[in-house]
Amino acid sequence: MRRFSLLALAALLSATALAGCSVINDLRGAISPTERTDVPAEAPPAAMPGTERFYAQQLTWAKCSGGLCAQLEVPIDYAEPDGATIELAVLMVPATSGSRLGALVVNPGGPGGSGVDYARAAAFGAVVTAPVHRKYDVVGFDPRGVGRSAPIECLDGAQLDAFMAQDPTPDTDAERAAAVATAAGFGEACAAKDNPLLLHVSTAEAAKDMDILRSRLGDAKLTYLGKSYGTYLGAVYAGLFPEHVGRLVLDGAIDPTLTSERLNLGQAVGFERATLAWAEACAAEQGCPFPGDATAVMSGLGDLLRELDSKPLTVTGDRSVPAVTEGWASYGVAAAMYDQGMWDQLSQALTQATRGDGSGLMDLADRYADRNPGGTYSTNLMQALWAVNCLDKPEPAGAEERVAQQQRLTAQAPLWGPFMAWGSLVCATWPQPDGTPPPDPAPITAAGSGPIVVIGTTRDPATPYEWAVGLADQLEKGTLITYDGDGHTAYTRSNQCVDDAVDNWFIDGVVPAADLRC
Repeated sequence: MRRFSLLALAALLSATALAGCSVINDLRGAISPTERTDVPAEAPPAAMPGTERFYAQQLTWAKCSGGLCAQLEVPIDYAEPDGATIELAVLMVPATSGSRLGALVVNPGGPGGSGVDYARAAAFGAVVTAPVHRKYDVVGFDPRGVGRSAPIECLDGAQLDAFMAQDPTPDTDAERAAAVATAAGFGEACAAKDNPLLLHVSTAEAAKDMDILRSRLGDAKLTYLGKSYGTYLGAVYAGLFPEHVGRLVLDGAIDPTLTSERLNLGQAVGFERATLAWAEACAAEQGCPFPGDATAVMSGLGDLLRELDSKPLTVTGDRSVPAVTEGWASYGVAAAMYDQGMWDQLSQALTQATRGDGSGLMDLADRYADRNPGGTYSTNLMQALWAVNCLDKPEPAGAEERVAQQQRLTAQAPLWGPFMAWGSLVCATWPQPDGTPPPDPAPITAAGSGPIVVIGTTRDPATPYEWAVGLADQLEKGTLITYDGDGHTAYTRSNQCVDDAVDNWFIDGVVPAADLRC
């Protein structure tokens, strides 16, 4: 699966696209479009020779839907900075008071999530609290290959539908051969586009872009809020540029030392734990689609998904996807695990499914994939996801290794283990720079940086709590906040204890108490 993204904001982000103009009018007095275009040039880090002109460029801000927009020029290949370039989309929602502290750069996750759309939601109080927004311009950028920043697009809507619908748990030789061929076909389709950016959308390259952005915002050090995959981007940044680390918050953290299999295992166990929490809540309510205790509910869900392997459910109102397969249904169930506020919707969708109607599960799957019911995709999330992931970590190839991994994962996560074991197969044959695999995972210490705040949620499905513990431990100055709760990430969606600790860090530079538990 490897999607580390904040689905809970999906509806709000859609709303901001429609209503942003009316709200932002109250904010535009805080900054004019032409301010801060005279930021002095900055010498690039020693590790980035030849990038002087990028650290000397001026951002020209213009009013746009939801804030102020600009374009940041960066090289496609940092090894050849004099070569071709791309422009990254940047959006700022200005601080709501005159006593600003600087810019707060944000990333919602993915990889493939739009930082522009996420920052736009700040006008609605969805990204940071009001006290933080009073002090900071909230700035989001679409990372290279994402959204409005030279998006990677390999498949059309129908092809991506077919990819998402495929059997996620192949259990015969023929099904496994089909899974291998489908996974390889994704990378081949990307390679056929002959887009040089495809080989340069790694997280390390996005982190280098973020340092150029930091400098052009006029800040000596980066203030940053990364959620989900955004924590990995932030950690990589801290490892590359510890001297430029300001007040960083990494919420829903990813442990950089994890191998591909350990990532798959962590997500399998995390989604298993989250699904069991939903099952316990469902069993305690009238109308649960599967009768009995939580164990019986989990068994009933597993039986339903397996039945869909051979007997997809009819979908109404979506001619492009006439039936919900096991693949689509699994994504639908996964989507509901990101936020307990979606559990009722899941229970209702599963009740529909037991009656032969897969429409509710398809609605949830659409939300997971940023897909519109008619068969178009709102963003390139599901394509950028693989383009980035596959450059970040090596992935073992071959069906035999996948079967062995499935057995290991299933022993710890019976429902989600098979799904996760096969979910990263795309990366086994993905095009790589010079044909060499990505570097092996390694710890990030960010030696020489200031304190870095890491947040973990105890029953987070997508980024299990243990990953936050691992990241906080390996950082030279990591400090951990634990939120005892359900869902994905914690800041602005959990409790006052978490929000106060983060706000005090951003506004006053007060490091949270060691091992704070909220």
